[in-house]
Amino acid sequence: MVPCVRRGSRVGGSRSAPCARYRVACMTPIARFDQWADDQLETLRGNPTADVLFSTASHLGDFSVIWHIIGVARGLTSERRANQAIVLSAVLGAESLIVNQGIKRLFRRTRPTETGDDRYEVRRPSTSSFPSGHASSAFVAATLLTAWGGRRTAPLWFGVASIVAVSRAYVRIHHASDVIGGAVVGLGLGAIARRIARAVLA
Repeated sequence: MVPCVRRGSRVGGSRSAPCARYRVACMTPIARFDQWADDQLETLRGNPTADVLFSTASHLGDFSVIWHIIGVARGLTSERRANQAIVLSAVLGAESLIVNQGIKRLFRRTRPTETGDDRYEVRRPSTSSFPSGHASSAFVAATLLTAWGGRRTAPLWFGVASIVAVSRAYVRIHHASDVIGGAVVGLGLGAIARRIARAVLA
């Protein structure tokens, strides 16, 4: 069995050795899944459309900017939606505190790379890798926006949330399992926030 070696960073799209197939035998199931997911995403990296889509989504997910923008845009259409925008921003603030200052401190997982894939410009996070805060905030927001917009809007909001979440693994600042964990946390917090929001906005 080949000794376990921490996955190295990519430079110009190449791995810093040893090759992934020689490390699979010594990986945990989660590590094997993360490696498999990264290999699948690597088939997309370098595609101009995919690069622009996921790089942009990753940037817009910083500090939940995309969700605040959506909240404000909706809020301009009616007083009810303006109140929803305030609640959404408050919930995202609470979510960030819970995830970044709470859950992440329990795991302190190392990120797949320190600054992301060299091919993409990303903000260097100071927190642990697990769970993904981008994924968590995305699914919290999608849950609330769907509750307010109705089930017919679910494909839109959860579609956007999924793109933002996957973007973090795409630019290699998160493991795929971080993204899944963040989505699960986001759905849980979103369910709680939905009940609170219903009472606040009643």
